[in-house]
Amino acid sequence: MDISAKIWQEYHVKLRTFIKNRISDDQATDDILQNVFLKMHTGLGSLKNETRLQSWLYQIARNTIIDYFRAQKPTLGIPDWLPQPETDPGDHVTQELAACLQPMIQQLPENYREAVILSELKGLSQKEVAKVQGISLSGAKSRVQRGRAILKNMMLDCCRLEFDQSGRLYDYERKGGNCEHC
Repeated sequence: MDISAKIWQEYHVKLRTFIKNRISDDQATDDILQNVFLKMHTGLGSLKNETRLQSWLYQIARNTIIDYFRAQKPTLGIPDWLPQPETDPGDHVTQELAACLQPMIQQLPENYREAVILSELKGLSQKEVAKVQGISLSGAKSRVQRGRAILKNMMLDCCRLEFDQSGRLYDYERKGGNCEHC
């Protein structure tokens, strides 16, 4: 019996248990075990100290398990067999509320209105807002934040908003029928 067969006989059950404790899939466990012994067989000549055989085998097993997990690609997206939604369910809600925001923005004090329009609607950075308005960066940040806060209060006075677990708006309901802003 050659040395590889002896090592297999002595260690394959122990190594399989070691691998199985880290990998739940039986087939993957057997594949990893086979790879461990293949690596052991090809690298046996490089083992300098035979008393370190067991720790060397377990190190090969650990590295092979790591390689297995690295090779696993996470499933991204919705499976092909599952029908995909045409649009995000919250899109219509966002579009409806956007129409309400326009009159609310027009009711903001001039300095806040301009800061909010520049940063939120035109996409300028707050540094660019400061330059356009001829104020300091901290002044621009304050105006944008205060403008947002006023808009938020106007919206909350007008509507009850519902958010999903990730914080995205998915529904709203007007409070009463006489919202003065939209």
